[in-house]
Amino acid sequence: MSPAPPPDEPPAPPNAPGSLTLLVAAVLVHDPETGRVLLLQRGPGASFASGMWDLPGGKAEPGEPVTGTAVRELSEETGLTVRPEQLRLAHLTHGAPRAGLPHGFLSVVFAARSWSGTPGNREPHKHAHVRWADPRALPEPLLPSAATALRGCLDLADGPGIGLHGW
Repeated sequence: MSPAPPPDEPPAPPNAPGSLTLLVAAVLVHDPETGRVLLLQRGPGASFASGMWDLPGGKAEPGEPVTGTAVRELSEETGLTVRPEQLRLAHLTHGAPRAGLPHGFLSVVFAARSWSGTPGNREPHKHAHVRWADPRALPEPLLPSAATALRGCLDLADGPGIGLHGW
């Protein structure tokens, strides 16, 4: 039997979903030979940011490491395969609280410069297009958090960047 907490220590907060920060992982697939990056356009059936261009990515599942989320989401959305050890931390975005997310969201963006497979739209019910884009001529409308991450992480010489969205 474990000892009771001291009387002046508050009880641990419940793990209610509304009290947590949403964890998201995204992958910046960067082709070093052409300089292009892989983007997807959210389709009319998307639950978030319909019509906007974004990096491949999505929400973490319970008990899933953030690198596992990145690998899974990239494969599910584009068909590309990358191993967790091929990912490099590139950017963090902390989004401000909003309805249903009192602590906001934390998006962990990884860079991948090697992968296997040919990109395609593997979730046409969620996405309208998957395509390579020149980072100097990105398609519009681009999700603001994706734009910040792209600007901040194509050159990783200075290490990962961090952005605040909506604060």
